[in-house]
Amino acid sequence: MRRSASKKTGQSNSTTASITSSATDLFRSSSSKASSKEMERIDNLFYSYANRSSGMIDPEGIETLCSDMEVDHTDVRILMLAWKMRAEKQGYFTLEEWRQGLKSLRADTLNKLKKALPDLEKEVKRPSNFVDFYNYAFRYCLTEEKQKSIDIESICQLLDLVLGSHFQAQVDYFIEYLKIQSDYKVINMDQWMGFYRFCNEISFPDFSNYDPELAWPLILDNFVEWMRAKRT
Repeated sequence: MRRSASKKTGQSNSTTASITSSATDLFRSSSSKASSKEMERIDNLFYSYANRSSGMIDPEGIETLCSDMEVDHTDVRILMLAWKMRAEKQGYFTLEEWRQGLKSLRADTLNKLKKALPDLEKEVKRPSNFVDFYNYAFRYCLTEEKQKSIDIESICQLLDLVLGSHFQAQVDYFIEYLKIQSDYKVINMDQWMGFYRFCNEISFPDFSNYDPELAWPLILDNFVEWMRAKRT
C-alpha cells in the first residue's frame, strides 16, 4: 500500500510540474506576442513621421509630431524626449533611438506618448537625472562631430530653456551679461557645467561664498565682478 501511495504521489507531482511548466510556457508566449505587437505599433508610429529617403524622423517630422501632440516644437519636453531616446543628432530620431525611448515610456501610440510627457518631465527633474539631462542638452546642440563649443546666442536660448525654470534670476542675469560682454563668442562644456554648479552652490544675489581662487571658469569670475559693479 505504501509503495502504491508513493507511486501515486510521484505521478501527482509529475503532473503538477507538467501543468506548471505548460502555464509558464503559455505566459511567456503570450508575453512575447504582446511585446512583439507593442514594438510593431512603436515602429508604425515612427514610420508615420519618418522621412522615407533618410529613414529617420527629421526636423520636419518632429514639427509634425509636436503639432499632433499639441506641443510647441521649442517646448523643453521635446528635448527631454530626445534625452530619453539618447538621440545623437539634433533634430533627428533614428528607429533604434525611437524604439528605446518609447519602449521605456511604455508609449506605443501617439496618445500614450502625449500622456507620458508629464511623467517624463518629473523624471528629468529628479536631481540625479537633471545633471545628466543638463550635460546632454549641451552635447545634443553640437551640430558638427568635432564641435566643442556653442555660440553665445544659442547658449542664451538653451540656458533659458533648460535651466530657466530652476534658477530664473541667475539665468536672466547671466544671459544679460553674455549678451553685453565681448570677451567670449562661444561657450564650452566646462563653462556650461560650471554655471550649473555655480547656480547650485553660490548664494544669490550677494555671492558672499564665491571664491575666485577656487576652480571656477574665468567667465564666472567676470560675471560676478560685473554683477557686483552693477549692484553698487
